Amino acid sequence: MPAAEVLEALAARCRAREFALGVEVDAEVLVDCMRALRDAHGYRYYILGSATDRGETLEIVHGVRNLASGDEIFVKATVPANRPELDSVALVYSGAEWHEREIFDLFGVTFRGHPDPRRILLPDDYEGNPLLKSFAMDTPWGYRPAAKTEES
Repeated sequence: MPAAEVLEALAARCRAREFALGVEVDAEVLVDCMRALRDAHGYRYYILGSATDRGETLEIVHGVRNLASGDEIFVKATVPANRPELDSVALVYSGAEWHEREIFDLFGVTFRGHPDPRRILLPDDYEGNPLLKSFAMDTPWGYRPAAKTEES
């Protein structure tokens, strides 16, 4: 967990709110918050980017590390599931480029300003985003449970 002064600075600059692993910010200030972590607080190493489908919203989380102190912080932003768009942090942290492409591929989040916004894991003709709760499992792309037999 980051030092208290980092959390206070993010609260003042980005209206950040603490959560268990770091801070939550409004989607509009995500890039500014990530840039502040890099430039003002020494969080220069990008750890991960991930997403979670919460039904009505999608949570996007970026994790970064301060190599000098060993501190890690996770920054969460929430977008509406019916309009999943967020500014890209790939120009702030180059390591975010592939993670954002994976989030785009699996969750359908569009990252504005991303340098290479295309699928990374799935074929170009793949229909849908398989990690969304709304993804239909009875499609040719979805998982089909094995047919039940009399033996099972």
